[in-house]
Amino acid sequence: MTMRILIGDDHPLVQAALQSALSSVLPDLDIVACQSLDEAIDLLTAQSEEIDLILWDLTMPGIQGFAALFILSAQFPTVPVAIISARQDAATIRRAVAYGASGYIPKSLSLPEMADAITKILAGEIWMPPNVGGRGSIQSADVELAGRMATLSAQQLRILAMIVEGKLNKQIAGELDIAEQTVKGHVSTILRKLGVGSRTQAAVLAERLSFGQPSGI
Repeated sequence: MTMRILIGDDHPLVQAALQSALSSVLPDLDIVACQSLDEAIDLLTAQSEEIDLILWDLTMPGIQGFAALFILSAQFPTVPVAIISARQDAATIRRAVAYGASGYIPKSLSLPEMADAITKILAGEIWMPPNVGGRGSIQSADVELAGRMATLSAQQLRILAMIVEGKLNKQIAGELDIAEQTVKGHVSTILRKLGVGSRTQAAVLAERLSFGQPSGI
């Protein structure tokens, strides 16, 4: 049975390394590479039932940090998402898993180690590097907030990411090609679901989850 993996990474060398690693252990493998969130969403919208796993970099153009993890999980809940990143500190790894990632694969792993990690994730395991430990160090308030974020739709999550960037409703409407009144309605829903009274408060909460473009991730 052919396994199909979507790789979200804008570095061709990383894509090639992953394909080499996976092909060594999964002969019936089809890899689809995407270089932006929009490209990934278009492909998943058409073929989500055919994708077995998403491997996503934390520093993709246009949307960085954990925002894409929330958006992909909200729009395609049946497709597991694992993070692949050059960042490998324990706190970031634990947070990714606490926020719903099916695993976290540092780019520093050897090809056999990457292949083993991805094989385990495909088998249904939550994979993290050895000695990282579980979710215990994540603040309970952040885990609770992540749960509230998960109630937002994919479109609302995208709008929230733009709010974090400081964009106005008119700018958001133009970029998403929707009416400004529609944006206002989504913003009202975002504030209600997050339990806050202003866009600024919503942005502060989102930034607590490294939802915008955190430095170093």
